[in-house]
Amino acid sequence: MNADRIEVHDLLVRCIVGINPEERVNKQDVIINLTLYGDLLPAGLSDDIEDAINYKTLTKRVIDHVEASDYLLVERMAHRIAEIAIREFGVQRAVVSVQKPGALRFARSVGVVVERTAADFA
Repeated sequence: MNADRIEVHDLLVRCIVGINPEERVNKQDVIINLTLYGDLLPAGLSDDIEDAINYKTLTKRVIDHVEASDYLLVERMAHRIAEIAIREFGVQRAVVSVQKPGALRFARSVGVVVERTAADFA
C-alpha cells in the first residue's frame, strides 16, 4: 500500500453527540484528526488539483456532516467520517480520531481512533 498521506490536525467542530440527556440538547466541541492515505504522485507530477485528493473539499464535507449529525457514539461518528473520505473522495485508507474535550472529569479529552479501508465498506 502507498505510504503517501494527507494529515488534517485539530479540526474543531460543534455538534450533538453523546448518550446523556444534556448531550442530546447542547452542542459540544469535538476535535477531529485525519490521516488520509492515497496516491499523491499524480498531483505531484502534474501540479493540477484535478489529480489530487482535494482535502479542502473533503474537510468541508466532514464539517458539514458532523455539524448536522446527532450520533450517540463517537465511534459511529469516526466510522462515518472514514466512510465519507473513502467512498466520496477515493482515499485508500483513513485513520480518523474524534476527541471530546472535557468528557471525563480530570481528563483533557477522551476519544477514539479508527482505521478503515475500502474493504470495510464493500
